[in-house]
Amino acid sequence: MTKSVQGVGGLAYDSSKRSWPNELNVFLALVLLVVGFELIGRIFLSDSFLFNTNPNLDTLFNEARLQIIILQVSIVGIIAIGVTQVIISGGIDLSAGSVVGATAMIAMSFAQAGTVNGNTNPTSAFGNPGLMDLPVIVPVLVALGCGLLAGLVNGMIIAYTRIPPFIATLGMMVSARGISKWVTKGKPISFPVEDYTLIGKGMMPVVIFLTLAILFHLILTYTRYGKYCYAIGSNEEAARITGIKVEHHKVLVYTIASMLAAVAALVLTSKNLTAQAGMGVMYELDAIAMAVIGGVSLAGGRGSIIGTVLGALIFGVIISGFTFMRLDAFYQEMVKGVIIVGAVVLDQFRQRRSGRGK
Repeated sequence: MTKSVQGVGGLAYDSSKRSWPNELNVFLALVLLVVGFELIGRIFLSDSFLFNTNPNLDTLFNEARLQIIILQVSIVGIIAIGVTQVIISGGIDLSAGSVVGATAMIAMSFAQAGTVNGNTNPTSAFGNPGLMDLPVIVPVLVALGCGLLAGLVNGMIIAYTRIPPFIATLGMMVSARGISKWVTKGKPISFPVEDYTLIGKGMMPVVIFLTLAILFHLILTYTRYGKYCYAIGSNEEAARITGIKVEHHKVLVYTIASMLAAVAALVLTSKNLTAQAGMGVMYELDAIAMAVIGGVSLAGGRGSIIGTVLGALIFGVIISGFTFMRLDAFYQEMVKGVIIVGAVVLDQFRQRRSGRGK
């Protein structure tokens, strides 16, 4: 017997409709993936994926691999935090990777050291000594300004012209990639000032990623901004009727997403000590995949930052696991494609099931 009458008014409680939090399902998928690689390593490679097998190191876990797993997804994970908010509000952003590329080139132009080993910087973007050796706050503000501008353009076009977000952000994707190539005619920019290199040094990308994840989890969960994101993604017209300024909120969401892409560009260029026009290619698709794998519904109105972080970890485990198995990199792309399609199919199944349960 699944139904029982409880409470005042004879409200029926149907235990068959209970469901685990979606984040728990994603976490279990992550655990199963780790266990799978561990079993493969033990059976076929006589090695451990998760645990330390080096007798010279007195640690239980393979700390180097754990660091690599989170490091290699932290930069795209920063983008995914913004993409998650866009998708929850019922949109999509295909421009994030190109915004990374354009921001990387422009910000690094203002982060260059004047001299390298006693000689003039050979990759100088401006050739003007007055625009070199600037305080680190200058390229940081320039980068955030680039993200702010790109986000405002995306948001205003989507909100006030009512064209589909797919088309608007596709246009920005193409334009921003062109800007990244135009800045220095496609030439790389290198040799930043020392303070700039601290942004992406060591585990700082992970610290920035997790800090932003915690911040925006709290914002989405406990603030009016977050409630509006879910309301607009669930039913835009209903949200408008209740008094939410939908257009203003959409502009804000896309602006935040692009500024997070700019932060990712700062971390990426600082970590690599160089900026190239091709930076950020396909980052937007990886970020969308992380969000979808983490349970964010492409239909809008459902998802969480926690799920996206878990989705990013799944990506990191897959990449590290394939490296552990000594498989070529192109297998990773093939598997990621399968996982993305599978996550969308699962999301559609959940929506249909939820619809039947109402």
